[in-house]
Amino acid sequence: MMARAATILLSMCRALPGFAASYGRAFARNRGVVLAGVLAAFAVLLAPTHEAFAQAQTGLEQIIEPPQMGSAEPMLLQADEMIYENDNATIRAKGNVEIYYGNYTLLADSVVYNRNSNTLAAEGNVRMKDPDGAVITADQLTLTDDFRDGFVDALKLVTKDETRIVAQSASREAGNVTVFRKGWFTPCKLCEEDPTKPPTWRIRAGKITHKRDQATITYKDAAFDFFGVPVLWVPYFQTADPTVKRKSGFLMPSYSHSDELGSTVQVPYYFALSDHYDFTFAPMWTEKAGTLLLGDWRQRTASGGYRIEMAGVFDNPDDPLSPADQDFRGSIKTQGKFALDPYYSWGWDILAETDETFRRFYNLDSRLKTDRVSQVYLEGLHDRNYISTRFYNTQSLLFQDEDFSEATVYPIIDYDYIVGTPVIGGELSFNSNAMVFSSEDGTDSNRLIVEANWRRKLIDPIGQVFTPFGRLRGDVYGIDQPAELDLTGSDDIMSEDPEDGAIWRGNAVAGLDYRYPFITTTGSVTHTVEPIGQIIARPDTLGDQQDIPNEDALSLVFDDTLLFDIDKFSGYDRIETGTRANYGFGYTAQFASGAYLRAVAGQSYQIGGQNEFDTAFYQTSGLATDASDYVTGVYFQATRNISFSAQQRFDQDDLTVQRTDLGSWMRYGPLQARVNYADVPGNLPTAAPAGIVPEADSEEILAAGALAITEDWSLLANMRYDIQEDQTITDGLGLRYQDDCFMMDVTYQRSFIRDQDIEPDERFLVNFALKYLGAYTMSTSAFGGFGADGSDSND
Repeated sequence: MMARAATILLSMCRALPGFAASYGRAFARNRGVVLAGVLAAFAVLLAPTHEAFAQAQTGLEQIIEPPQMGSAEPMLLQADEMIYENDNATIRAKGNVEIYYGNYTLLADSVVYNRNSNTLAAEGNVRMKDPDGAVITADQLTLTDDFRDGFVDALKLVTKDETRIVAQSASREAGNVTVFRKGWFTPCKLCEEDPTKPPTWRIRAGKITHKRDQATITYKDAAFDFFGVPVLWVPYFQTADPTVKRKSGFLMPSYSHSDELGSTVQVPYYFALSDHYDFTFAPMWTEKAGTLLLGDWRQRTASGGYRIEMAGVFDNPDDPLSPADQDFRGSIKTQGKFALDPYYSWGWDILAETDETFRRFYNLDSRLKTDRVSQVYLEGLHDRNYISTRFYNTQSLLFQDEDFSEATVYPIIDYDYIVGTPVIGGELSFNSNAMVFSSEDGTDSNRLIVEANWRRKLIDPIGQVFTPFGRLRGDVYGIDQPAELDLTGSDDIMSEDPEDGAIWRGNAVAGLDYRYPFITTTGSVTHTVEPIGQIIARPDTLGDQQDIPNEDALSLVFDDTLLFDIDKFSGYDRIETGTRANYGFGYTAQFASGAYLRAVAGQSYQIGGQNEFDTAFYQTSGLATDASDYVTGVYFQATRNISFSAQQRFDQDDLTVQRTDLGSWMRYGPLQARVNYADVPGNLPTAAPAGIVPEADSEEILAAGALAITEDWSLLANMRYDIQEDQTITDGLGLRYQDDCFMMDVTYQRSFIRDQDIEPDERFLVNFALKYLGAYTMSTSAFGGFGADGSDSND
């Protein structure tokens, strides 16, 4: 290998005339030996002496990091002139020196190897590029022959991600300590028009020490510059090496102020206990509400991971509206998920707290939260089988909620199976559901549901699409204390002392779905018009389903997305009966640019049998009469810049609007905006308890937008407004600066949410982040407390 490399080296050498003559015939006779010696010297210098660093490197480690290559890796050298100085025990390559070794490239005006000191010195316009793409520029680079120690004069380093390090000198000591003297660091890109212009921010220090074995970077006599102006000086500070994913130490502190909590200071400390588990302790001192202790444990295993978040405070609130009835308030929140095999997994998402406002009061959760849902689950999907087993517990956070909003499900099991081979030319599937349910209002119910579904799609020669389908279903319910039920949708169950026991219910469905799409093209637009008809026949149920507690079919929004569903109820506890026809049409316009327009309109009609929507609870659904309300939907997508959707329901008698939902998003030049609108009448008579169906009309608009003033500056705004009550719910204005390495938000926000001891809030927020150094947030609040990060968007 050495002889072969020497041959390559010899063929690349461009010696000037008279070079050999200046050293006589002895050199000419021995030039092969000399060149082999030069090659051997450089091979020794560039040979690896340490194991590869396990983590990705940054510019701080790329400066004098030994190349990680095999000893058999060939090295190529090219220079205008090579001189072997036997008296000085040096080998010198001069003029346009180029050294290629593996993925490393070294360029310099001259390179000298000193055999006495075992050092390699590159001088003049030194440039070295490593395998990661980082380019080091220096006046002089000196290394020992084992690459253990080295020295760089007038260093300039640019990494692949544009991070820059400039230092008067840099040296590597003891094999793992790199010291930069009179240098500065910045991850910001320099101005292309004026590279001498200071970057957005940088850190200047008299001495920067990087200890690889401790994974720390220490700055002494350091100053932070923003836009070339010094704003902060510190004699000493230390950060973790950016290449280390986790290291024990203090995290960025935070400060906030509010009427409820007063001034708050939070200083988290991170414990890197292992490469697969850690712990963060983040006490938060508050001026008015004690010291909140926060802990966050995270751990990963071979099959998954879990997390435990703990919070607690010893404080007795004076607010008479507070639900806290003891000195200690706290919560435990935990999540986990583990794989049993490639197809099945289990996990949990559980939250327990002493009272319903603790987490919102201390801003651990958003103040808009209205309930808590905890669950433990097992689920799997394999081939044509799906199974899900979930244990639920629900709790309301609102003061005015009834007992029925707090319940436990242990468990609810769903199993679905699709037969692999066609049955009568169609697809046969089976679905089953089992649930054990207990409510705080004293109602206990159990159920088992099994159903079989079949459908087949047929297309005739002229393009008509016929889809016959069928369903068989059988249910059995076990009910305890049904007299306590309020949400059955029927007055029958309200009779005195109804009997406990089992309720049987069965149903059979047969139907046909018909579609006939017509397609035509005008210019660059393809039009599709599709009339749709559907007939569904089924007898009345076997058994009185009005005696069954309605726990999962309370939410019903009749719109175009439900028009052609076989059963329009949202859950298992209610099923449609009788014969029903659904009819309408669909229209689609597909543009050559990729934009499209889609519209759907139609109506549902109860032809015969019992209309299960004709009960007091569902009178406002639009399906209570034989002829339902009309529903429409329009969806428009103009490439990536504009989207719009509109869903409406019209009264079947006078076409008055019963419900409207609008959504839009646009991006035009420097402007981005999103607007949502909802109009939901609620003044029709209903048997639902207060809070389930609103008694008054509800009309709201939600808007958010951003306007880019320049490449770096933007204006932000958001608003949620109750039109019916003429009341702002939330709004905010903001100013943002963001470039490649720095972000700052200045925001003013208001919230008018009120619940128990949660009061309306007004706050001013300043948030900024530095690339590689983390983020800091400061907020002030005139009303109500907010979290240390000044936000109200916690989950």
